[in-house]
Amino acid sequence: MSTKRARQPVVPGSTVLITGAARGMGELYARRAAREGAAAIALWDVDGDRAEALAAELAAAPVTARGGRKPEVRAYTVDLSDREAIQQTARLSCDELGTPDILVNNAGIVRGALFWEHDPERDIELTMRVNALAPMWLTRELLPAMIADAGRPKRILNIASAAGTLANPRMSVYAASKWAMIGWSESVRLELEREGHGHVSVTTFCPSYISTGMFAGARGPLLTPIMTPEKAVRAAWEGMLAGVPIVSKPWTVKLAMALRGVLPTRAWDAVAGRVFHVYSSMDRFTGRV
Repeated sequence: MSTKRARQPVVPGSTVLITGAARGMGELYARRAAREGAAAIALWDVDGDRAEALAAELAAAPVTARGGRKPEVRAYTVDLSDREAIQQTARLSCDELGTPDILVNNAGIVRGALFWEHDPERDIELTMRVNALAPMWLTRELLPAMIADAGRPKRILNIASAAGTLANPRMSVYAASKWAMIGWSESVRLELEREGHGHVSVTTFCPSYISTGMFAGARGPLLTPIMTPEKAVRAAWEGMLAGVPIVSKPWTVKLAMALRGVLPTRAWDAVAGRVFHVYSSMDRFTGRV
């Protein structure tokens, strides 16, 4: 199927659910969904006030989508570290807006520190719950209905990270959460394909550092500039529409994966540390205040 044919029916008239939707890339995904003609958009975020403000803005904006469609936009305050909250909010969202045609698992947190400096609950457990378990819990709630409705294309976009492909000092727990997401996301993609549910496509986005504030203080490795949120969202969204399995940006992410795969571990450590400066990229990390 051509990219043009795959993209055409996906967004117009669809129901879109985005986690971490109140700011950063999540907000950009929501604006793009509205601009491209989504019928309904569910904005999930722990910051309920900011999500409500964005919902009101999108609902009141002039119609710009082809076909003159104005989306119904609703905000949902939800703590993604809480499985029961996810289940309850998913049911409410589906009752009010319908089962999503497009699910964007975007929410995430990062803790940049030496592993033994992490707090077991506030850092380790919370990061794994929000970054790895929450997408699984939410997708598990929604996927059976997405599979059952083969009347239109379905899309799942999982926002992982290049950190899920390579080890990096001061990123152990975050990297672990994103390694988990990549393995899970790719496995679900294969399961859907093998079981004949081709109308549901899964895309995993693996970007390097993005200037959302989440990684404030981090330094991009050699030949790897920090991406703007707009550029990252465009790449992930277009890959999702086309049903591309994995989108890695920039090109150096794939290069690093290839080198790590063929070089002996100590040789790769030397290249990553002394040449590309991957291993020192988090040395000045401060994160979003």
